Amino acid sequence: MEPLEFVERLAETQIGETYNQYAESKLLQQRLRAYLCARSDCELVLVGEAAGYRGARVSGIPFTSERQLTGSGPAEATATIVHRVLAKLGVSDEVLLWNVVPTHPGSETPNRRPTRAEIQAASPFLHELTRGRIAIAVGRLGAEVLGAPYVRHPSHGGAAAFEAGLRRAFATIGRRRAPVRRFL
Repeated sequence: MEPLEFVERLAETQIGETYNQYAESKLLQQRLRAYLCARSDCELVLVGEAAGYRGARVSGIPFTSERQLTGSGPAEATATIVHRVLAKLGVSDEVLLWNVVPTHPGSETPNRRPTRAEIQAASPFLHELTRGRIAIAVGRLGAEVLGAPYVRHPSHGGAAAFEAGLRRAFATIGRRRAPVRRFL
């Protein structure tokens, strides 16, 4: 899979009633393409539920706020926690971040759970990115869809449980690594 083609397909896809932040933004397409190229060798992928309204909807990168990328713009609590914990565990550059639904369900400010139809419509992108990688679900929806190990989502007071869950998951994974299907 080539990141350029992947991002172009994503930008052209309507996933149910979700807002496709990549459809009209060359900047977000460019950011996602660069991110996927930089993470092409990652053997681990953390999979959340969907793009957040202050996260990937604005930044184009899963679990990442605009403030983390540029130093200004909206911050997103989950993104802050995820990046802090990955840095603390020393795996920031070893993990690809993604979502079951890469586009944003909801309007400009609230988030909502994606529908079954939206999950189904987004599944080709999810499976393409997780194929050949070890997937860890961040939250119950990711676990349900992937059948992957589950860690507590860090929102709503779950930061400590998220960190503890990642520590356990990484300990279970140990040195075993899945073969990675490379982009390049």
